[in-house]
Amino acid sequence: MNTSRRQFLTISAALAAAGTVGLPMRGALAADKIKIGFSQGTMNHPWRIAMVEVNKKFAAEHYPDLDIIVTDGNNDAAKQVADVESLLTQGIKILVISPLTEQALTPVVKDAMAQGIPVLTLDRKVNTEVTCHLGGLNLPLGEGAGKFLLSALPNGGNIIELQGTAGASATNDRHKGFASAIAGNSAFEVVADQNCDYTRDKAVKFMEDMLQRFKPGEIQAVYAHNDEMALGAIQVMEAAGRLEGVKVIGMDGQNTAFQAIKDGKMSACFIYPFCAPEGIETAYKMAKGETVDKEIILPTVQVSSENVDQYLGKGI
Repeated sequence: MNTSRRQFLTISAALAAAGTVGLPMRGALAADKIKIGFSQGTMNHPWRIAMVEVNKKFAAEHYPDLDIIVTDGNNDAAKQVADVESLLTQGIKILVISPLTEQALTPVVKDAMAQGIPVLTLDRKVNTEVTCHLGGLNLPLGEGAGKFLLSALPNGGNIIELQGTAGASATNDRHKGFASAIAGNSAFEVVADQNCDYTRDKAVKFMEDMLQRFKPGEIQAVYAHNDEMALGAIQVMEAAGRLEGVKVIGMDGQNTAFQAIKDGKMSACFIYPFCAPEGIETAYKMAKGETVDKEIILPTVQVSSENVDQYLGKGI
């Protein structure tokens, strides 16, 4: 069983105990329930599981008049498009969506808006107007990672970049921000990069290949677009006896990442909020006809050895 699956089961078990796991039963719904469609691009790692489950738990505790219909795109843009098309036929009042990729989900989101169904995008964006977008800013997050390395490696070094899903707005911005931060400094070079879809398994495979390609001492840093990939890189380098001296940076805010920083295995993690409960709070306001801002920006935080103690046990 892979790590993501184990973490999923752990989160699910905890939430099941609170009575929040599983979709509402259609036949038992009262006629006056407000239907909200929640299209998640993928549930293949803890951050995305937390986005769905924490929003559902908050809704169950605070909004008894909500019926949240959740779909999982299974990391497949075509499936997510079909998911949204199905949601649009089910009488939803609001569409909440965290799109797998920008362009692929743009047409169906445009259709929702054209049908008069307000749309709330979480984390990732689409290339069309929506009612509201809620999430952190990924561009400065990437810039922060680059600036951290500039400071941590004053003599420069070779960097391996583990990118997220190709075509996702978060991936694009986390890459652009990082590239802009190290641009013009010839001492730094990204010697290899790969889209690993924000998953640990793909990051492990790529890093195994990279340790074959590069000799000991030729890699000074690994910049991963999320913690799962960063932890996968650590796993491979530690097993090969090649982690010492390599700066590893991740993003999201997993407890395992904070512990890795505490243990000296990871250099920094940039907390990216998983849009909960802010996501369902905003969707509920929209469903009730309240005006919400066009864009709601959630704060991000840099965690390193200097401040990790205050975050231990408080991540996802």
